Amino acid sequence: MTNLRQMGLRFTRLAVVFSVVLGSTLAALQPLHAQNSRSVESGHRLAISWCSGCHVVEPASDARGWLANFAAIANVPSTTAVSLKVFLRTSHKNMPNIILQPEEADNIVAYILSLKRK
Repeated sequence: MTNLRQMGLRFTRLAVVFSVVLGSTLAALQPLHAQNSRSVESGHRLAISWCSGCHVVEPASDARGWLANFAAIANVPSTTAVSLKVFLRTSHKNMPNIILQPEEADNIVAYILSLKRK
């Protein structure tokens, strides 16, 4: 009888731990969507203020003759968050050397990737 009781206590502890871990994970995931939305919105604002002088940052824009269109960049198959971050942290001959804070770069990357066709 004692073994069954001990097994029951272990199972109960395991169930509590599992519930806590699952609940914490779900709670942590819920704000990610909201945070991602904020990142995209912030990145959009940054792109308009810092990048729109040379780039088409709005997806519906039809500005021919401008430099790289952000929607076109987003839809290049090799475009990833990592490739964009590396690009933003590298000096380019024909691009101003804008110093971005890591969070600002992340937000601009989130905005560009939000333009990717699904």
